[in-house]
Amino acid sequence: MTSADPLRVIAIARSWLGTPYHDQASLRGIGCDCLGLARGVWREVVGPEPFPIPPYSRDWGETGPREVLAEGARRMMIEVSPAEAGPGALVLFRMKPRAIAKHVGILTAPDTFLHAYERLGVIEESLTPSWRRRIAFAFLFPQR
Repeated sequence: MTSADPLRVIAIARSWLGTPYHDQASLRGIGCDCLGLARGVWREVVGPEPFPIPPYSRDWGETGPREVLAEGARRMMIEVSPAEAGPGALVLFRMKPRAIAKHVGILTAPDTFLHAYERLGVIEESLTPSWRRRIAFAFLFPQR
């Protein structure tokens, strides 16, 4: 599987900037959550979503035996180590120690990323050391 052009991924992701936050939605300019942002970028970069996304909990502290989001991404994306992830990569964040990774962002530069955040919507911000250490998984979008 060949990865998509990271500059294209970033340009598409940035077209979602300012989209309001809306839990479990994925409509540019209307509303999305972090996974909805990733789903929208997928649709523009790769094509139709390969399977429906079931409802999911908003609990960032949720624990469990399975990394459901990472498992789903492995089925359709190219996994890379978080240390190798560069601009255009999708990253999954573990928001609390020992919790499953449930927050999603897209790297836009070595030190910035884009994500949908409650009350703020889709924003681009610094990948601070606090954010960086929470990255648990990284994936590249495949080429169409």
